[in-house]
Amino acid sequence: MDPVPALPEPLRQPLKSVLGPATAKVMAEHLGLHTVGDLLHHYPRRYEERGQLTHLADLPMDEHVTVVAQVADARLHSFASSRAPRGKGQRLEVTITDGSGRLQLVFFGNGVHKPHKELLPGTRALFAGKVSVFNRRLQLAHPAYELLTGDTGDSEETVGSWAGALIPIYPATAKLESWKIGKAVQTVLPTAQEAVDPLPDSLRAGRGLVTLPEALLKIHRPHTKADIADARARLKWDEAFVLQVALARRRHADAQLPAVARRPRPGGILDAFDDRLPFTLTEGQRKVSGEIFADLATEHPMHRLLQGEVGSGKTMVALRAMLAVVDAGGQAALLAPTEVLAQQHHRSITEMMGELAEGGTLGGPEHATKVVLLTGSMGAAARRRALLDLATGEAGVVIGTHALIEDKVRFHDLGLVVVDEQHRFGVEQRDALRGKGKQPPHLLVMTATPIPRTVAMTVFGDLETSVLDQLPAGRSPIASHVVPAADKPHFLARAWERVREEAAEGHQAYVVCPRIGDEEDDPKKGSGKKSAKAGKTAEGAEGAETPEGADKRPPLAVLDVAATLAEGPLKGLRVEVLHGRMQPDDKDAVMRRFAAGDTDVLVATTVIEVGVNVPNATVMVITDADRFGVSQLHQLRGRVGRGTAPGLCLLVTEMPEASPARQRLNAVAATLDGFELSRIDLEQRREGDVLGQAQSGARTSLRVLAVIEDEEIIAEAREEAAALVAADPALESLPGLRTALDALLDDEREQYLEKG
Repeated sequence: MDPVPALPEPLRQPLKSVLGPATAKVMAEHLGLHTVGDLLHHYPRRYEERGQLTHLADLPMDEHVTVVAQVADARLHSFASSRAPRGKGQRLEVTITDGSGRLQLVFFGNGVHKPHKELLPGTRALFAGKVSVFNRRLQLAHPAYELLTGDTGDSEETVGSWAGALIPIYPATAKLESWKIGKAVQTVLPTAQEAVDPLPDSLRAGRGLVTLPEALLKIHRPHTKADIADARARLKWDEAFVLQVALARRRHADAQLPAVARRPRPGGILDAFDDRLPFTLTEGQRKVSGEIFADLATEHPMHRLLQGEVGSGKTMVALRAMLAVVDAGGQAALLAPTEVLAQQHHRSITEMMGELAEGGTLGGPEHATKVVLLTGSMGAAARRRALLDLATGEAGVVIGTHALIEDKVRFHDLGLVVVDEQHRFGVEQRDALRGKGKQPPHLLVMTATPIPRTVAMTVFGDLETSVLDQLPAGRSPIASHVVPAADKPHFLARAWERVREEAAEGHQAYVVCPRIGDEEDDPKKGSGKKSAKAGKTAEGAEGAETPEGADKRPPLAVLDVAATLAEGPLKGLRVEVLHGRMQPDDKDAVMRRFAAGDTDVLVATTVIEVGVNVPNATVMVITDADRFGVSQLHQLRGRVGRGTAPGLCLLVTEMPEASPARQRLNAVAATLDGFELSRIDLEQRREGDVLGQAQSGARTSLRVLAVIEDEEIIAEAREEAAALVAADPALESLPGLRTALDALLDDEREQYLEKG
């Protein structure tokens, strides 16, 4: 990208030169704010109205809160204390109310004198602190506070600083309360006049948006609710438009790159493969293949996202694209996030291709090629052979983990890179693999986590998108049920009976646990804090967020659960374990036995989440299901019902019925539509998680733009950005926009976009 002008000087000023070093240090360390411009773009989370009281009734536990309330009562107690001077300590208890509920504030020791003088009944103030429970009552211990009335001595200035009817409440930290951030904003607010407007005048006027300086003024110091609405409408457009321009420039730059057009030749390996297929492709598979083949036939690199439901046949579509490239004389690489998945892909692809994967062997068919596996744990001799096959071009298709990216790996003519489960790969890794082609290879990114259209536009905006939403014929329906183990223990007993019934019918089962349970993460053998507190899955997967009451016990572990089941409810069945810390050969052996039907029940972590294909497995029990994210549960569930017998997924939880965790599980049980679930997931988790995984330069912490709610703005901004970049790729006529891009794309993000 061309160099762009810097932010205007006043907005680039470091905060320490304006606010003083102590405040600036806290802002930098805890809020990521370094310059005046950063602080101006730290927007209020919400606003308190002077006449309106916050609802104390719904305060969240263990969170740092800011409330506006009135002192109802204040009492000073003395108590015996060996630590206090003269053996007597003091405790001030203040009760505040807002009409909806009451909250107790507690001050101890030397901290009681000032509040005892100031917090008199009737006084109104802002209070900030961490909500805890003491004697079954909510309380804030030693909260910071700021008076809002003119009744007490030194509060006149305070009231002045909150001039205007609406009090902004900022995202704050324990080290820096909302009103202190507000005062800092007040100090730098005059600088907002210097802000350079990134939007083209015609676009701003055409959509009736206020100028940027006016929007900044109105978001921080609104006089009316209409001011807030004006400011938010304007700032949402900024975020959407600047991001979409960055992505449009990326697409434009890609279109200028040279690539080798790869057209399958008639009567080649692709035709031979299609003739072998025992089924017909779905209409969706044919349509998406057509889009991919059209891209491969062009002389600039394809950048396409292929997303589809679990089991919609993405691998088949990707394999046909890879064979088209082999037909055209090139090589194709499939990059998988784990060794288990790479081995699984290698196995299923060689099975699908049959003798067509036997290239280079005596008596192999005319159109055959070699399909090679390359992983980090391979023996030296096998690895040398694989590397030689890649370098000579003998291997047309290679499947591997990040071992494919190492410097030693050389391709004869890399034409296509397929990345499975995009969000598990860093951009640098994909870029390193793409750099192994003589010219940039075509890129196909696959994901089984359905992404709502707007998220795809925001996160993968530099990729064209293809969607597979049809399931292939012969796939069975999956029934899902929540098993409330704490409320109804007999339901859990029935779940294990169902597993036995399926095994008696000759079928197999998965039992999924959030943790492995070996020395490294076993709370009995160490502090156990990590596993109990975080509830993270052992494989480092997303989504196992800490649920309500998670501190009661650590998450269930594979090794413990397998032992308990084998001795108890599943006694007599063949039970095996699978997890990410096993040796690769052992993992592979376990998967082979399970695939061959030699194991009845596989107790595993989320290592089975993606790509594992055993059509005979019909039931899955997910323990501590509340520890997993919505999309992860959907992925896991997709491992059953892959054959002709119907699938069953049981979500076991101890969470109470009214909890958000249970509502989340009910949503998963209620629908098999991954796109619907991804919307629910996003609405619950907010965009940060989604954008954080996306490593595409769209890692902006979106401040006012909500990806799901603001669908229309994102779509319109994308159209406007595409038209603008087509007419003026270097943005020569729009210095303000170049400045905003500069702020969005710091060096690191710019590299992400450059690498795509």
